[in-house]
Amino acid sequence: MKIAVTSANGQLGSAIVDELKKEIGIDNVIAIARTPEKAAHLGVEVRKGDYNNREEFDTSLKGIHTVLLISGMDEPQKRIQQHRNVINAAKQNGVSKIVYTSIVGDEHNSAFSPVVKSNRQTEKDIQNSGLNWCIGRNGIYIEPDLDYIDNYKKDSEIRNCAAKGKCAYTSRTELGFAYTKMLIENSHNSSIYNLVGEPITQNKLAQLINEVYSTNLVFNPISVANYEKERKQELGEFIGGVIAGIYEGIRNGVYNIESDFEKATGRTHKTPLTLIQDFKNQPK
Repeated sequence: MKIAVTSANGQLGSAIVDELKKEIGIDNVIAIARTPEKAAHLGVEVRKGDYNNREEFDTSLKGIHTVLLISGMDEPQKRIQQHRNVINAAKQNGVSKIVYTSIVGDEHNSAFSPVVKSNRQTEKDIQNSGLNWCIGRNGIYIEPDLDYIDNYKKDSEIRNCAAKGKCAYTSRTELGFAYTKMLIENSHNSSIYNLVGEPITQNKLAQLINEVYSTNLVFNPISVANYEKERKQELGEFIGGVIAGIYEGIRNGVYNIESDFEKATGRTHKTPLTLIQDFKNQPK
């Protein structure tokens, strides 16, 4: 039973491929990447697949039983058709099951909402595909905060617009574990899971980072407008708006949700403290 992972060279795709290799063996895992040489390090068969090119997926999905569709990174209005290219190629090739990495989020009230809406449309397309399916809604990754730790240390603070909102962080390695179960176990078919951990405030995040990294960070809440302006200046209009929208969502309680991680995996999600410790201890 061959399982293919799209966008396999990305950080989430790589985590899923690594976990699948342990579970079903190297010969049964196919990595699909827009630039195949960038996925060579995964140690599995790599096939070419660009979300904009339906014909490439007609070729790359031949002989595949189950496909993991990782949500694209393009602008929201382009993603829906890109994902449909994969879904339609899966149907044409007799793929049995499709698993999709969607996201938790609010469809209406923030700059992140267009991204969430495009993901919800792909969820509907998958549910209407006639294939077996399972959908995960990813929580916010904790890794970007930890990748940013040198900046936090320089400023002695975490500054954003989340206020007292709680965020149920997850990590790519936890998601790799969850998606592997969802791919290989048919008991998850026709399920939508919130793949998140324990909700914590930004104050708590600062405390935990201080505990693990021996830092002295404090959380400094600022207004949504000021944070959006800062992010757009640093990251550009689209990405800056998306990041500001995520933290506005935390402020509004969008990410303070119940976890389905145990339903998906058979175990509880790792604690935020453990996620931070794991990140610090992983080989760089």
